[in-house]
Amino acid sequence: MAMASRTNGRPEPEVIVNYSDGFSYVKGAMQEAFRPGGILEKPPTVLHSATPLTKTQRDTIRREDVELIVTEFEIPKAQAERVLFEHKGNVTDALRSLVGL
Repeated sequence: MAMASRTNGRPEPEVIVNYSDGFSYVKGAMQEAFRPGGILEKPPTVLHSATPLTKTQRDTIRREDVELIVTEFEIPKAQAERVLFEHKGNVTDALRSLVGL
């Protein structure tokens, strides 16, 4: 089956089903998901436990960093504090761990 071309010159992916809410399944993505070792065989990512930190532990992290993580990832404050504490207050490392890098 030939792929239709868009106006920008890139081929449009083969869509299996379009839904009225805008979601669709793309054949290539579905094949990737179901291949051995694909995304369906990987265990789901479990976020860190949201146990609150002690006052001395909270003093090692910056309030602005906690607010950034809570706002951007929409996670509880205790969980954001825990991630920052695990990464010794380094917001870059904490953000990378949350996105899986």
